[in-house]
Amino acid sequence: MSASIFDLAGKVAFITGASRGLGAHFARVLAGAGAHVAISSRQRRSLDETRAALESAGCRCLGVELDVRDRDSIVRAVHEVAEHFGRIDILVNNAGCNVRKPALQVTWEDWNLILDTNLRGSFFVAQAVARRMMAQGGGRIINIGSVTSVAGYAGLAPYGASRGGIKQLTMSLAADWGPAGITVNCLAPGWFKTDQNVVMYKDAEWVRYLSERIPLRRPGELPGDLAGVLVFLASDASRYITGQTLLVDGGISVNDTRALPTKG
Repeated sequence: MSASIFDLAGKVAFITGASRGLGAHFARVLAGAGAHVAISSRQRRSLDETRAALESAGCRCLGVELDVRDRDSIVRAVHEVAEHFGRIDILVNNAGCNVRKPALQVTWEDWNLILDTNLRGSFFVAQAVARRMMAQGGGRIINIGSVTSVAGYAGLAPYGASRGGIKQLTMSLAADWGPAGITVNCLAPGWFKTDQNVVMYKDAEWVRYLSERIPLRRPGELPGDLAGVLVFLASDASRYITGQTLLVDGGISVNDTRALPTKG
């Protein structure tokens, strides 16, 4: 097998929610594989550090302003990326948020914030990008899910609903857009330390408790544990794979998760 099937040279990747955390890691990984990269955030200036780092490494990079809860913002951002690079080959639908609360404390506003960002936003970004991909003959859409796409955790009801929805959305879009040459897959990380959950990892006892429930006995490490899978899904190596949810979770999804505490 030739390594060239993993080569992204000349491809254009658009990563949403890329000012920090997983999104910034994803941008660096795809740039390292040769892709030109567009990154987005609600505030363009929050992308300056990531964009400067990518450009200093020789990557062509564009930062765009995008609020995935605003349809007009989605249309503008996708248009800006397509006009700048001439095409969009890869979409990483990463923008998301979370509110950790017991179910009885979740408010109407909490629910709308999480579902509008994680699920509705992902759909309409994918829709806007897919229109471009159809015109150019195909592309790769990678929706970012979570271990909560397939497992339930206390304190994460709206978040779990949004990520479970991402799994189902991925399958539906794969069926819709496969004839146009677009693959749609879900990359579902397990427990990785990010800006969203960093407070939990400050508790050594919680990390020990978590690790005991992961068959590989540790949380995920960034970017290494996600890098190869991301490039695989973005490249021709996965050209006959669509509608799938690929869990990168150290095996925790095969264990009983009901006893896992959700601090924070």
